[in-house]
Amino acid sequence: MAQPRDVTVFYDERVLAHHPDTNMDFLPGRLDKRVRSILSGLNVQWKYPEHPGRITAIMDLLARDPIPGVRIEPGKAATPDQLSRVHTTSFLDDIFSLRDESAWLDVDTTAVSPGSVEAAEVAAGTAIAAVEAVVEGRTNSAFAMVRPPGHHAEPVRARGFCLFNNVAVAAAHAQAELGCERVLIVDWDAHHGNGTQDIFWADPDTMFFDIHRAAPFYPGSGALTDVGAGLGEGTTINVPMPGGAGDVAYLKALREILVPAADYFKPDLVLVSAGFDAHWYDLALNVSYEGFAAMTGIVQEIADKHCNGRLVMVLEGGYNTESLSHGVHAVLRALAGGTLAEPRVCGMEEVDTAIDFHKGAFEPDNTD
Repeated sequence: MAQPRDVTVFYDERVLAHHPDTNMDFLPGRLDKRVRSILSGLNVQWKYPEHPGRITAIMDLLARDPIPGVRIEPGKAATPDQLSRVHTTSFLDDIFSLRDESAWLDVDTTAVSPGSVEAAEVAAGTAIAAVEAVVEGRTNSAFAMVRPPGHHAEPVRARGFCLFNNVAVAAAHAQAELGCERVLIVDWDAHHGNGTQDIFWADPDTMFFDIHRAAPFYPGSGALTDVGAGLGEGTTINVPMPGGAGDVAYLKALREILVPAADYFKPDLVLVSAGFDAHWYDLALNVSYEGFAAMTGIVQEIADKHCNGRLVMVLEGGYNTESLSHGVHAVLRALAGGTLAEPRVCGMEEVDTAIDFHKGAFEPDNTD
């Protein structure tokens, strides 16, 4: 058992108010017609995958199986000034104009419902609250339990179920208000964090490390050769993975690419865009619960080495509620100091068991 640590989960029920329903009336227009055409061409009825049940599944599991050292605190809404550090004023004005409305925002089927704008403000503000608590030393680490997710949101565009870029807003706040000069953002969601990359593309004070399923998997960005530009050249690090890649490959990438990069960068704060759709239940990659816990151990070691343990997780994707809730639970247990089991190659344990069971069964009978 590792040294116990305090972990604070920041959660605000207002994030549940974002609930687009594809059967409801949306603001009419050309985009609405295009999206309706796409949905009508599907063989099955399409339901909005990013729904409130994702969060309630996580919180219900935490209530049934509490983790010692983990406590829950409320979040808060981000202000327009805080959001404007990473999004343009015109974009924010457009989003704010949709308060209490239902509308499609793009053909990625990003949509808003009447409670979505407030939910997005609270998601970004709750990420800020988590960062403030860690930087001020009120908790060893923190997990912002938020939705809608954020890492696809670009400076001028909502995309991929994301309205505001929560982790980017939190990083910019840490730099502007909390004295953190260098921020490391690790994104292990199955999908590339195109929005986060765009925001910090030329920023030498923010290192962005993203391990994801390679193009043409959505959103199709995050090539190995995408390394940033200008003064920020080298502070963007992409590790595109083939479909089905799992624990062994992920941990090797973190240990042999992320760790030395962090040693070079020496962050004052570590943020994680923690998506859980890399679990095999989401059918994109092959990471296990033990794999997520082991990755948590690596980023915790980075934070311990360089920035007095300052580590904040911000929830991104994960759409199978079972793997999402258990993945988050495994990460929180690791953050709280739980024992980390080294993941094995999927199936090896079962093969070893079968070998022991069948051992000797097919050898010649030497009783003569």
